[in-house]
Amino acid sequence: MPGPGKRRRRQEDARQQLAARTAPDAGQWEVVVATPDQAEMRTRLRRLREAGVDGSTIRIDTLCGRLGVPSTYRLSRFMTDPARGYEHEHSDH
Repeated sequence: MPGPGKRRRRQEDARQQLAARTAPDAGQWEVVVATPDQAEMRTRLRRLREAGVDGSTIRIDTLCGRLGVPSTYRLSRFMTDPARGYEHEHSDH
């Protein structure tokens, strides 16, 4: 059946494109908010989405707490390196 193989290739291509866009030499992850309050993290996430930020450039990390330390939620956004973007857009090749 040709469908599943085509879908897998398409998904793998999408993963590779995302990995290339968020590679360490393309920019860096900047923390938007780090908070133990999940509601605050969701509010910030909603604001980013409403502002039109691409969902593939948003990352949520949950830092699990222990007995006396609550879990912390860290919302980050990938920011591309402006110098690299300029070089890529205006390359002669």
